[in-house]
Amino acid sequence: MPLALLALAIGAFGIGTTEFVIMGLLPEVAGDFGVSIPTAGFLVTGYALGVMFGAPLMTALGTRMSRKRMLMLLMGLFILGNLLSAVAPDFSLMLVGRVVASLAHGAFFGIGSVVAADLVAPDKKAGAIAMMFTGLTVANVVGVPLGTLIGQSVGWRVTFTIVAGLGVIGLAGVARLVPDMPKPEGVHLRHELAAFKNVQVLLAMAMTVLGFGGVFAAITYIAPMMTNVAGFADGSVTWLLVLFGLGMVVGNLVGGRFADRALMPMLYVSLGALAVVLALFTLTAQNKIAAAVTIALIGALGFATVPPLQKRVLDQAHGAPTLASAVNIGAFNLGNALSAWLGGLVIAGGLGYTAPNWVGAGLAAAALVLAVLSAVLERRADASSKVVADAELSEQKTAVHH
Repeated sequence: MPLALLALAIGAFGIGTTEFVIMGLLPEVAGDFGVSIPTAGFLVTGYALGVMFGAPLMTALGTRMSRKRMLMLLMGLFILGNLLSAVAPDFSLMLVGRVVASLAHGAFFGIGSVVAADLVAPDKKAGAIAMMFTGLTVANVVGVPLGTLIGQSVGWRVTFTIVAGLGVIGLAGVARLVPDMPKPEGVHLRHELAAFKNVQVLLAMAMTVLGFGGVFAAITYIAPMMTNVAGFADGSVTWLLVLFGLGMVVGNLVGGRFADRALMPMLYVSLGALAVVLALFTLTAQNKIAAAVTIALIGALGFATVPPLQKRVLDQAHGAPTLASAVNIGAFNLGNALSAWLGGLVIAGGLGYTAPNWVGAGLAAAALVLAVLSAVLERRADASSKVVADAELSEQKTAVHH
């Protein structure tokens, strides 16, 4: 794999750390600014919304420049946003810093996916995308726990300063290692927007929303589920999330490897198994060991869908994949927000802390149905194209004969 993928992975590591580390530092941030925990929670919501809306916006703005230059600009935004968060004198400016940093998130992964795929041979594209996303998965194993520990020990501002430093390393890596690939000739914003007329692109994005949404339906409420149902101590939740992160690392690499061999079968297996495991989590959540194993499996199966889904979007939006790729990253965050809301509804409805697992299982199963539908439509389209091609060839032979 090219060294340029390392630069992209470093950037992904920083982005993944800043996205999730705030969840462990909310009490400290709320205490320093004198706001409630729910109010501090807007730092999470604001970031997610920034990713959703920033992905298409930043990608559209970057259609006139080379992908390398756009990646460097995005890392600059990431650094600025985290520095603003680190020095913010009040909560409002902290929120602004979070939103500024989030604007880099979707576009970086979207454009980075295209660049990663272009750096390797066609049969290694999903693996290259997975290599970049490894930075995001490792962030959940190393960056988030370390950042939380540092923030709780010496102050959350130090954490965001360090994350900004990671952005500087990522920026330097992109500048030094990523080749200056020219912007594709004849591809303009209207070409990028035209990709959304393709039903296969929309189906892939819907699979992203539902499939990864299934993961977050359960993981969003992992703390109350594990402490109140499984009987873990509060301090154990951090290590359970590390297990989840380790599962993500493994699933991402396996998903990337097998998606290059058989993309749709990989989606069938990962989404189907994810639906089953999430449904079983309702039972395994009653036992500490079984719950820990299940959490790792959810991370593995959930992230095994990421490289194939991202590659599916790139393949179907061929010719102008950049905007579609970035919007698909926003779709992951839309799935996170949707599933967290649905999971909260069933808990509020008195169905218990394990009820979000059924929500997650239903979402993953719905994604599997869409995957099968997508494959059926693709086969029909291929068969129709073959009939037309055969008819045209027959007409040509008849014309030559006469």
